[in-house]
Amino acid sequence: MPVLPTTLEQWLSHCERLHPKEIDMTLARVQHLRDIIGLRFEDTPVVMVAGTNGKGSTCAMLESIALQAGYRVGLYIKPHLVHFQERCRVGGAPVSAESLLPHFEAVEKARAAVGGLALTYFEFTTLAILSRLSAEPLDLVILEVGLGGRLDAVNCIDADCSVITSIDLDHTEFLGPDRESVGREKAHIMRAGRPVVCSDPMAPASIAAYATQIGADLRQLGRDFRYSGDRQQWQWVGRSKRLSGLAYPSLRGVNQLLNAAGVLAVFEALHERLPISAQAVRAGLALVELPGRFQVVPGQPTLVLDVAHNPHAIAALAQNLDQMGFFPRTHAVFGAMADKDLAEILARIAPLIDSWHFCDLPLPRAATAAALAERFESLRAGGALKTPAELRTQCHADPAQALAAAAAAADPADRSLVFGSFYTVGGVLKQGVPRLGGAGGASPAPAQAPAAP
Repeated sequence: MPVLPTTLEQWLSHCERLHPKEIDMTLARVQHLRDIIGLRFEDTPVVMVAGTNGKGSTCAMLESIALQAGYRVGLYIKPHLVHFQERCRVGGAPVSAESLLPHFEAVEKARAAVGGLALTYFEFTTLAILSRLSAEPLDLVILEVGLGGRLDAVNCIDADCSVITSIDLDHTEFLGPDRESVGREKAHIMRAGRPVVCSDPMAPASIAAYATQIGADLRQLGRDFRYSGDRQQWQWVGRSKRLSGLAYPSLRGVNQLLNAAGVLAVFEALHERLPISAQAVRAGLALVELPGRFQVVPGQPTLVLDVAHNPHAIAALAQNLDQMGFFPRTHAVFGAMADKDLAEILARIAPLIDSWHFCDLPLPRAATAAALAERFESLRAGGALKTPAELRTQCHADPAQALAAAAAAADPADRSLVFGSFYTVGGVLKQGVPRLGGAGGASPAPAQAPAAP
């Protein structure tokens, strides 16, 4: 075997070179290496979370509540904003980069044992993180699915309880052209005889159909559990349990109660193996944090960070922005992948934006700032966008430069918004959470960075 990498950065570079495709949908390679490595979570309940939007929030709430109940939790969440090790959390904190190295080596040795089997970056890193988590004494493992479900690398593990969050169109070239097709792909994280929670209030029929086909115990929002509330508090009712007088989750946004309701249904389904007190629920929801999901950074001007990058998430972002109150102007920093539905994304949020700062992103799949600006102007000229009368657009080499320009142009009473790809939001978080100072531009606050290197 050739000389192995010795740092996490070297391993990640190695993973990027192994497969000619970034995405190659199959479970066969990962299942084969899983068996060689001996990956399993025999005595630890595993919760697997799939969906178009809401996966990260659901995982974060599951983790926070379980931690407040005194459990030791392992979490695989993705993608990262700044540091790769954000993807693997144990006990509520990212693991160290050094602790991942033996597990990358284990995957490489297993790969070599079968003739150097080609793995995609996502397959290799998923196996390494699963190996890292399996080496820990854990009470709960939470795994966020990446793309789809049926052929996603995470689905090589059998979940004790599956969660399907909101379903919408994204990655249609892999998952299909409509919600029924997408739902069918997500549904394959279910396992026969085991509970599956669906927190989409208008779930595709394909989800229930697959649950019936394999004999999974489907728990559907509106039928098996529900929620209600007023401005001060909310209530949740499940099959056999109810919770009342709950404070709203600390995560902001119009869809967070949908996610929270699904989380409580998971704990109801697992209550015999993982009992959770009402106090743990209250504390967990109050303390949960998730950078980049409608994250509002106080200051002058106000800064909003959101990784919304498909039409469904953008619609929620627009609603959240509209409910924030009055701001004279909103200055947006936007970067996205070229394969996204840019016309629909821009149409849904354009009425709220007074100036646009398009930015390049550091990967080949990304649309350039110039291409984004050209698409925006084309849609605007064709009447597809409703925009404020006075509108400015600029292009920038990276998200940090774009935010600095947006902040310099903003008055203290204005609002700045950074949204789109994880690389867009991550690009302004590299030196910590920025603090905006009106015409003075943006300055980082290193102590607030989302993870340590």
